[in-house]
Amino acid sequence: MAKKVVVFDYGSGNVHSAVKALEHAGASVTLTRDRATALAADGLVVPGVGAFQAVMKALVEAGGDQIIDSRLAGGKAVLGICVGLQVMFETGFEHGVETEGLGQWPGVVEKLEAPRLPHMGWNTVEVPPGSTLFRGVENERFYFVHSYAATRFELEGGGPFAAPLVTWSEHGQRFVAAVENGPLCATQFHPEKSGPAGLVLLTNWVDSL
Repeated sequence: MAKKVVVFDYGSGNVHSAVKALEHAGASVTLTRDRATALAADGLVVPGVGAFQAVMKALVEAGGDQIIDSRLAGGKAVLGICVGLQVMFETGFEHGVETEGLGQWPGVVEKLEAPRLPHMGWNTVEVPPGSTLFRGVENERFYFVHSYAATRFELEGGGPFAAPLVTWSEHGQRFVAAVENGPLCATQFHPEKSGPAGLVLLTNWVDSL
């Protein structure tokens, strides 16, 4: 039976391309902001496009912060995409504005120090050993569109939890390209726009549910 995945429809993100890609990856996909449906699904995808502050505002107004907290507390999978990765951090600095994030991970999202912004196009990634998301596509390129990123990741494993697996990329400076942290995974790039490699990554995630 196909795994049930909800793409959280809170008004931000390239939701229709994400739905199509996840369907190609073998999931049964629902596009909704309904709390009960989002809580019951095998996997929840949180897309995000635009400014950190605007994404956080829309996410909180739709109750997404509580849904994400509840799912993770129960060990149920969440996948953030693009700004959906960024808002998992404590703080975002954008256009001189400081915005509180979801705080799932310590750290700050800020403007990349690079000669050309946005960072737009295909880029390689540096995948740690043991990655589930990148199995079979460790050496592929993925599609990025962003000017802001997390450039440090300082969360360590402890107790029953293994240390997060952090994948890096570089544009002017090193930045976090993806994180695998128990039930919470996220990518700075767009797997739904990353061709066959992105489809493999999404299939790996769906298969892990």
